[in-house]
Amino acid sequence: MNYTAKMLRDDALIDKVIVVTGGGSGLGKAMTKYFLELGAKVAITSRDLDKLQKTATELSHETGGTCLAVPCDVRHYDQVENMLQEVLKAFGKVDVLLNNAAGNFISPTERLSANAFDTVIDIVLKGTKNCTLAFGKHWIDSKQSSSTVLNIVTTYAWTGSAYVVPSATAKAGVLAMTRSLAVEWAKYGIRTNAIAPGPFPTKGTWDRLLPGDLAQKFDMAKKVPLQRVGDHQELANLAAYLVSDFSAYVNGEVIVIDGGEWLQGAGQFNMLEAIPEEIWDQLEAMIKAKKSK
Repeated sequence: MNYTAKMLRDDALIDKVIVVTGGGSGLGKAMTKYFLELGAKVAITSRDLDKLQKTATELSHETGGTCLAVPCDVRHYDQVENMLQEVLKAFGKVDVLLNNAAGNFISPTERLSANAFDTVIDIVLKGTKNCTLAFGKHWIDSKQSSSTVLNIVTTYAWTGSAYVVPSATAKAGVLAMTRSLAVEWAKYGIRTNAIAPGPFPTKGTWDRLLPGDLAQKFDMAKKVPLQRVGDHQELANLAAYLVSDFSAYVNGEVIVIDGGEWLQGAGQFNMLEAIPEEIWDQLEAMIKAKKSK
């Protein structure tokens, strides 16, 4: 099975205009590349204009598509409105908003400053709110009949998680927003969905969160029943489907793509995976012995 293969037909996103926040690197860049390959025009945004322009040039050259770099700090609503206007000026419309910009700290919560906590909340929750509200207002006012918001959340948005409390708090808010607006804005032709990825390593982010040899000590693949981490193309395939017309009846859904990681952590007896075969043989023999008495 080749899980790194591309899923959709080449023209699946033809004529669509997509905005990807945090699109200059990592998973945002991977999803952007596939959108371009499928025929979409894509605007990528972040605070780092140099990185954005480098990525836009690289992806346009590799795919033959049109990738526009628009600087924007999603924490500020006025910058989001300006970014939207730049996209409309360049492409005449926008069909899809992919809220991918994020920030995180792995730390005991008591070690975080109030400002560090606020930074994550502002990027993840407030930034997603700012973009969703600005784009939603535009779509409703212009009576655009078919639009999509796709949010990137995480499985600990509904379970919570120690040591990433600001992120868990913010992502839980994004999850609630996703499901709420899927109902409220459906009458305007706006679909709202989310993806909850498991471990999809990106060099910059993982080096920052798990510096030095910590990434080897905390091998994320060992937590996944499939015994591997995700490939970027797998996430790009799912994102492309959810922003395409093929998913026109999918609304308010949060799709987990994590190889079963969060279910393994949730199951009460999942730790029995560590029991070797010979112990199971002994247990089975004991049970059979009791039954025969």
